[in-house]
Amino acid sequence: MAQFIKIYNENPNEKEIDKAVKILRNGGLIIYPTDTVYGLGCDITNTKALEKIAKIKGVKLEKANFSFICNDLSNLSDYVKQIDTPTFKLLKRALPGPYTFILEGNTNLPKVFKKKKTVGIRVPDNNIARTLVKVLGNPIISTSIKDEDEVIEYTTDPELIYEKWQNKVDLVINGGYGDNQGSTVIDLSKDTIEIIREGKGSLDIL
Repeated sequence: MAQFIKIYNENPNEKEIDKAVKILRNGGLIIYPTDTVYGLGCDITNTKALEKIAKIKGVKLEKANFSFICNDLSNLSDYVKQIDTPTFKLLKRALPGPYTFILEGNTNLPKVFKKKKTVGIRVPDNNIARTLVKVLGNPIISTSIKDEDEVIEYTTDPELIYEKWQNKVDLVINGGYGDNQGSTVIDLSKDTIEIIREGKGSLDIL
């Protein structure tokens, strides 16, 4: 059964963050808050953990469109091809924030994603999510936890999330109520900018 811990966004407790990072390093799955909806995540370098998430989501791992949660833009070059100045300026304007940017992947992508041409990058405006990545030392793979109920597409109450997911994951972080609107998804991998999904992030940044 999953652990259930409380972490405050304003000032994430170091001990609790370390507890979550230890679980990630050991191939565990966690549910954690972002600046949009709660996410289901694992360490990007752990193939077994990635396979578990793909199984939960009912998708083939190599075809899965998971986002990479990053702490800031400094480790972008680890996973994406060189980006031009206008693109970088756009990312700087928008992030941290409720956006997922699709960029061209490079050859450093984890083995299971080698066939993927693009990667979705997130730098959430949430201290808990970003501190987890910072302490872990590499991105977390993330996917939103959807609700079967179409009306509330995303579960927002951490206690209800824990009730539902306690037997599927290793840890649920209670970071307060989440949002029920996903991130705005913008494809920057082609010559023209394409809006894939309009979510919480405003399009005024474009």
